Amino acid sequence: MKYFAATVLKKGKKEKIFFYAADRKEASIYTKNKVTGIIIKIAEEQEPLDAQFNRFKTNLLQNIRKKKIKPDALIAAIRQLAVMTNAGISIHDSIGEIASATEDTALKTVFGKLADDINAGHSLSASMNNFRFELGNLTIAMVQLGEKTGNLDEALYSLADMLEEIRANIIKFKKAMAYPRNVMIAMAIAFTVLISYVVPQFKSIFEELHAELPLPTRILLTLEYLFNNYGPYVLAAIFIAISTFKYMINNYTHIRYGWHQFLLKTYLIKNIIKYSTLSRFTLVFSELIRAGIPIAEALDTSIDMIDSLPLKAKLLSVRRTVEKGGTLNKGLKETGLFENMIIQMVSAGEDSGTLDTMIKKVAEYYKMRFDAIIDGLSGAIEPIMLLIIASMVILLALGIFLPMWDMGNAVQGR
Repeated sequence: MKYFAATVLKKGKKEKIFFYAADRKEASIYTKNKVTGIIIKIAEEQEPLDAQFNRFKTNLLQNIRKKKIKPDALIAAIRQLAVMTNAGISIHDSIGEIASATEDTALKTVFGKLADDINAGHSLSASMNNFRFELGNLTIAMVQLGEKTGNLDEALYSLADMLEEIRANIIKFKKAMAYPRNVMIAMAIAFTVLISYVVPQFKSIFEELHAELPLPTRILLTLEYLFNNYGPYVLAAIFIAISTFKYMINNYTHIRYGWHQFLLKTYLIKNIIKYSTLSRFTLVFSELIRAGIPIAEALDTSIDMIDSLPLKAKLLSVRRTVEKGGTLNKGLKETGLFENMIIQMVSAGEDSGTLDTMIKKVAEYYKMRFDAIIDGLSGAIEPIMLLIIASMVILLALGIFLPMWDMGNAVQGR
């Protein structure tokens, strides 16, 4: 958000009103709607330090208080909304009823505000856009699909199915990660105990050597010193660093882009992100095409739900290609994200007039690839886990035994 100042003439006096807006157009709309008086000038200004501090404090508190709706509660609410919409009950009444009946605090708050916004004349998707964090991009994209096609109930049923599938994948992911996670936690506890209680017993012996200690021993002694003298401060520093990093990711697009780019280069994580994103993108896109939405508009809605900024940027180039009169298969090929087989399928779909069917088959293919990655996750993580465990054991063994061997050699006169 940028910092703007509007110079307004009120009762013969000039006043300056400061506010935040995404760009000059939004600043102009805000000023016309919210400010009374004659608007003389709207200009972007340097944000003062006190305003920067207040914004940082407000955003930090908002991020701490923000709470995602529990998946089970959201799925149940979407299904209820689909049933009530199909029965002919108005969206406002349906959402109000769900808000009053639910026990999930976050859902109650969000749906209560949605009901107020709809009552004020806003569309459901526009109202949901204010709760992107709580509801997720997929929910908003599917509601937009329902509004554009006039089949909101069908879109909500499809959305509930997708959310259930995502929840099932998350459960699978957690199960696959349970064993490696428990092993790593046990190793971390054992390593901490050894550093805190065992290494100090050898410290005095090492100090009596008055010899240069090997690197593994120096690392162990440094870790022991940090743990025993600055343990709480180290934990506090880690907590502050993680909180600050999260805040920066949530509030600075270039930092979020860099982080997403790093994840897309990370072993295993890159494939999980890539195939889950492409699976959802192609599924929503096929539904929009099937409903008769123009390709450029369908791409807009489908791309809007993508969380990964680098993938989003690549797929936006597809829209630009289509707008210039290029074919969809050409735009997809230029991104470098799709295999040649997929490009040929899309090309065949365009030529035969069965694009929606082909894109749906592509979505099924990416879903299959994503499921295969999740199913093989435990086996893929094992080499990393073994490497970390081996490194910890080798560090401890060499750190303690190398000086002991040196002592043994010195005693034997070698």
